[in-house]
Parts: sequence; C-alpha cells; structure tokens
Amino acid sequence: MSDLDPRIARGTARMLELRAHVLTSGARHLGWKVGFGSPSSLAALDLARPLVGFLTHDRVLSPGDVVDVSGWTRPVLEAEVAAHLGVPVESGASAATALAAVSEWSVALELADVDLPPDDVEAIVAGNIFHRHVLFGPVAPARPGTLSFSVARDGSAVASTSTPEELTGELGFVLASVADTLAHGGARLSAGDVVITGSVVPPIDISGGGSWVVTASGLGEVGVTIS
Repeated sequence: MSDLDPRIARGTARMLELRAHVLTSGARHLGWKVGFGSPSSLAALDLARPLVGFLTHDRVLSPGDVVDVSGWTRPVLEAEVAAHLGVPVESGASAATALAAVSEWSVALELADVDLPPDDVEAIVAGNIFHRHVLFGPVAPARPGTLSFSVARDGSAVASTSTPEELTGELGFVLASVADTLAHGGARLSAGDVVITGSVVPPIDISGGGSWVVTASGLGEVGVTIS
C-alpha cells in the first residue's frame, strides 16, 4: 500500500467518520464515489490519485424525480460510469485485477453542490466531495468496447465525449486507487459496492434548471428534472 497524501489521509478519515454517523442514523451503504480525477484537477491540486467519497441509498433518485436546487450554492451535474463490483478489490490490486472485479456496469448521473472552495483537499474529502444525489441507468453485464456519452438539456446537446477515460483515468486504475485510499482509512472496496468513477465531461452548471438526460452508448440513458 503506497503512501497517501496527508491531505487525502486526513480528509478520508473525516469522511469515514461522517459516513459512520450517517449509517448510524439509518442510511444504508451503497458504495463509493470518485472525484477530482481529471488531469487538470490532479495537476491543480498536486495530487497523484483521485479523491474518494461515499454513497448511500437515501441519496439515490428515481426516474422522473424533480430536484429543487434553489438553495444550493453551485449546483452541477456530472455524467459518470458506474462500476458494480462482483468481488472485493483489495489494497495493492493491479488495474487489471480491479477491472476484472466488476460484474456489471451502468450509466450514472450525479448531482453535486460546490459549496466549498475547490482547492482545499482535506475539506473537500471530509465533506464527501460535494455529493448530493445520484441516479443510475439500467445495468449491463459488460462495458461496451466503444463508449461515448452525451448530455442534453431540454432536448438540446450540451456536452459529449467519445473518450470518457481522458477525464476519469483508466477505470481499472481508478478502482484500484479507491481500494488503496480506503485501506488507509480502515475501509475496503467490497463485493456489492457500486462505484461512480468520476465525470466523463467537465461538471455542468444546472442552476438554470431544465430537463437533463445523460446518454451512454451501450449503457442506455438516465435523466432528471431540475427546478
């Protein structure tokens, strides 16, 4: 297990304390989320790996839900790949081993509220990396060989990519990194966990509302209405 940036280590310890409190209060564990893994974010924050937060079932949206973001500071939407693990990923696992642990895939849409300065690594992780809600598309047994994404608002294209791993990093590496980070805090990446692996396009401002749809080739689509 490689050394962990002290900022990430401190933030992860606080994030896991928050998670423990949330679970004790009645929420059910779902999995984990990855953030700030794009090359530009890693360079800007002087990081060697992405940041890790947690997911719980109470933050999962259903198709057709309407989310009011009028009280949020800076609401954004992220289009992501969700990896559903069939077996655990241990600390020190190779990227290939981590990737082989995935039994199903889906498209995911995350809503986040950037309510802290985006340059304080410890505070960002401790606050669960701005996470507010997540919505999943149907699961597929395999990841398409060619995966492209598009994001539309009210039927008009807003963003797209045919190279999603340019922003997230190679997904096997991402999952292995999550396992290593969690291990430093005494947690682990377990069978049944769902991991949203980071936004495949730059986060999109949704403060203006609208009907939003994320479409991923071979994985389907998922949408939410923002008021």
